[in-house]
Amino acid sequence: MAAAGKPEEVGRPKPTNGENAIKEYSRLKNYVRDFRWTYLWGSTLLVGANGFALLIPWLLKRAVENLQFPEKGGHSAGYFGLLIIGAAVVHGVVRVFSRTTLLHAGRRIEYRIREDLYAALLSLDIPYFSRERTGDILSRFSNDLTNVRMLVGFGFLNVINTAIVYLSALFLMGRIDPFLTVCSVLPYPLMILLVKQVSRRIFFNSKRAQEELAALASHAEESIAASLVIKTYLREESRIDAFRELAGRYLASSMKMANLRGIVIPFMASMNGLGTLIVLFVGGNRVISGIMTLGDFVAFTGYLAMLVWPTVVLGWILNLLQRGAASMERLNAVLDAKATVTSPPSPFVPEIVRGELEFRRLSFGYSGEPLLHDISLRIEAGMKLGIVGPVGSGKTTLVRLIARLYPVGDGMIFLDGTDINRISLQSLRNAIGFVPQESFLFSRTIGENIAYGREGAADGDVKEASRLARLDGDIEGFPQAYQTLVGERGVTLSGGQKQRTAIARALLKDPAILVLDDPLSSVDARTEEEILQGLASYYGDRTVIIVSHRLSALRECDLIIVLDEGRIAEQGTHDELIARGGRYASLHREQNLREEIERYPI
Repeated sequence: MAAAGKPEEVGRPKPTNGENAIKEYSRLKNYVRDFRWTYLWGSTLLVGANGFALLIPWLLKRAVENLQFPEKGGHSAGYFGLLIIGAAVVHGVVRVFSRTTLLHAGRRIEYRIREDLYAALLSLDIPYFSRERTGDILSRFSNDLTNVRMLVGFGFLNVINTAIVYLSALFLMGRIDPFLTVCSVLPYPLMILLVKQVSRRIFFNSKRAQEELAALASHAEESIAASLVIKTYLREESRIDAFRELAGRYLASSMKMANLRGIVIPFMASMNGLGTLIVLFVGGNRVISGIMTLGDFVAFTGYLAMLVWPTVVLGWILNLLQRGAASMERLNAVLDAKATVTSPPSPFVPEIVRGELEFRRLSFGYSGEPLLHDISLRIEAGMKLGIVGPVGSGKTTLVRLIARLYPVGDGMIFLDGTDINRISLQSLRNAIGFVPQESFLFSRTIGENIAYGREGAADGDVKEASRLARLDGDIEGFPQAYQTLVGERGVTLSGGQKQRTAIARALLKDPAILVLDDPLSSVDARTEEEILQGLASYYGDRTVIIVSHRLSALRECDLIIVLDEGRIAEQGTHDELIARGGRYASLHREQNLREEIERYPI
């Protein structure tokens, strides 16, 4: 097995088939439909802009004919020069408005999709985030959304512009000389053949490049988050090697895309150049032969020149379409994801939650293999339950299931006599205050982090919660008290301060059921005793569940269960379990001995 952080550990993204890439745009149509009038107005402006652009070759034709046949009379060359300048100015102004209109539509669609993505992510449950990489999700919000925005903005603009220019220019060229028009488009079937051959490869390589970039972003995010661990274990070089490996993969995928673009765009430009060469040769002979006038030839070449950029940009549009399809596929994967834990179709909403919990032959596993086995337990409302056991015995899993953070089978957990799968998620989770093992703090003030427990909480309530958690003394020592910024993930606070902040947040919620998942692991014994005393006055009639490796935190519990390998090995009060002389008593003796050793250091 490779060491942590080695390049071999980083999973290469799985390739996907691009045969049905266009189907990924089905959801995108709904967003475009919402801005259909904006696109219609922008397209109308494009028609106007190209109308004035198409007018210029015709004015050149008239100017040349006036110079060639002055005896026919008419306007001077200066007159046509002013008309050409006027048409060019109007064309430029209208073109600016057409581009800003369509590009703004792309920006608004990007905004809508980003809002929907964020809402979709927040609707998903813990199992989804356990499977997905943070960097990959962030990559979809940035790089994939940018590709989609380019598609519905720049891409749409150029597709419409190319269609208008091709149809109009070819029509006018046909009016001037149908035979010469056919000669000018002879190389185009070769372009269509190339597009057909390259399209699938562009989609596949674009999807691969996006996934490699997501893996790179995920690795970078993980390295930044784990910077303390990396430096402590001197693993900088291994992480740099892993990053270099991922960057190399992304570079290779990007170079394949660049090579494809390097083939497509020059090929299309050369085909257009070949068409121009044919027109110069055939058209020149027709002018010499008197079949067409010099003015017609000038206008014809002017219209042909207008096809150069649309022809070249066709390759870019092809690349953009395939990149957009690959990115939309990745965005659809998030938008189509469904939470495994949802409220029932007709949820039960209890008026009052007393806090009575019952487990009936509960069994649960994360990936098929059961972690909890046949758990049966009744917790009366207002009871204090303590849970203890070795690492990996299922303590945290058990308390997480109470709030349905993971899917649980019907008829296994009951709240006030009602199966929790029948209760609305909002009602169930509103009734539970949960303090997890790892306390997460937002990059806000310490007051805002505590107030997160209850929307619209008053300052007095925040201070009272911090007092109960024995955090008020620490806060008073901060430079700005409750307005002190805690930094990213609470980096400016100690481990014990983070835990007490999380406890204060849960207390502020005023829940019917309070779940404390080893909340005192980062505080010393004296602070632990103070917190327990503060909480004792808060418990009241609430149901309290405490998971702890310190038995001192469980001493006052009405019932204590000892978990071992996912089963209840022992249960009873503190005194009963000590008298029984089983696993709990053995653990108690070990902790007492450890405290004695710490009290009298050698």
